[in-house]
Amino acid sequence: MKHFLRDDDITASQQRMLLTLTDELRAAPTAPLLATPVPDLTEATVPRSIAVVFEKESTRSRLSFHVAITQLGGSPVVVDSQTSQLARGETIEDTARVLSGYVDAIVFRTYTQERALALAHAARVPVINALTDAFHPCQALADLYTIAENFGSATGRTLAYVGDTGNNMSQSYLLAGALAGLHVRVAGPPQYQPAPDVVARAAALAKTAGGSVSTTHDCRAAVDGADVVATDTWVSMGQQDGQQRLRDLRDYQVNSDLVKLAAPHAIVLHCLPAHRGEEITDEVMDGPQSRVFDQAENRLHAQKALLAWLVAGHGGPAAAKEHLSK
Repeated sequence: MKHFLRDDDITASQQRMLLTLTDELRAAPTAPLLATPVPDLTEATVPRSIAVVFEKESTRSRLSFHVAITQLGGSPVVVDSQTSQLARGETIEDTARVLSGYVDAIVFRTYTQERALALAHAARVPVINALTDAFHPCQALADLYTIAENFGSATGRTLAYVGDTGNNMSQSYLLAGALAGLHVRVAGPPQYQPAPDVVARAAALAKTAGGSVSTTHDCRAAVDGADVVATDTWVSMGQQDGQQRLRDLRDYQVNSDLVKLAAPHAIVLHCLPAHRGEEITDEVMDGPQSRVFDQAENRLHAQKALLAWLVAGHGGPAAAKEHLSK
C-alpha cells in the first residue's frame, strides 16, 4: 500500500508516470478507472468510494477531488470535521480505522504533517495529503504539469518561488522540483525559511535528477532569468500574526517590476486563493504571463492521475496505464 503524504513519497520515474497519466486523463476525462467488477454479474460494477476529509477550509481541493473521483467512476464521500465525531474529540487513529472499513482511499486536508502521518499509520487504505502546513504535494504535481504544458518539460527549467519560503508550497516546490530536475530557487526573509532537512533532502534529489536548489533572501536574484515565477499567500489559514507577516514580506511582492527580471517567456503561478495587492498584483495575476487559472484546473487532472495510480492501479504505474487502455 502506498501513501502520498509529501512530494518525495514517489520516485522521479513515478512522478514522470503520473504526469503522463495526467495528460492521458485530461484527454479522456470520464475514463472509468474507479469501478470494481462484481463477480458473477455480467458487466456490473460497484463504484469505489473515496473519503475526502477536511479539517481546513477548502475550495479547489474539495471541488477538484470531488469532480476527479466522480469522473473516474468513483463515489466521493466528503467528511467535514465540524459535522463529524472528529469535532467531539474522536482520535484520528480511530477515524482512520473506521474509514478504512468503508472506503478505498482517504484524501486528508489538515493542519500538521504529524496528524496526516498518524492517520496514514492507522489506515489500511492509501492516504493522500490534500494539504498540511508542511507540504502541498497535489498542488506541486499540478504545477509541474502546468510547467510541462508550457515548456514541453519541467526538466532543466528554473523556478523562482518568492515569499514565505518556510510554507507548504515552498517546501513542496523544493522536493517536487528537485525530483523533476528543475532548478528551484526560493527567496524569502531570514525568519521565513524552509526546514533545513527539507532543503538537504531536496538538494540530494536534485543532484540525482540533474537539477539544483538554492535559498536566498534576495528575490530579484532568485527571479533573474527564471522560467517560472511562483508565489503564495503571505497569511495562511489559522495564522494569528497577519499584520506582522505583511510587514515582513512586503518587499517580496510579485509585481510587474519583479516579473520583468525573469525570462521573456516566463510564466507566473499562484496556487490560490490570492490576496490581490499583497503577494501579487492584479496586473501580474491577470496579465499575459499568468497561468494561475490553468494551474487551478490542472489540479483536477493531476489528482485523477494520482487516484488512478493509488487506487485503480493498486499502487503501480504500469497497472494504472493498463487500466487506461481498457
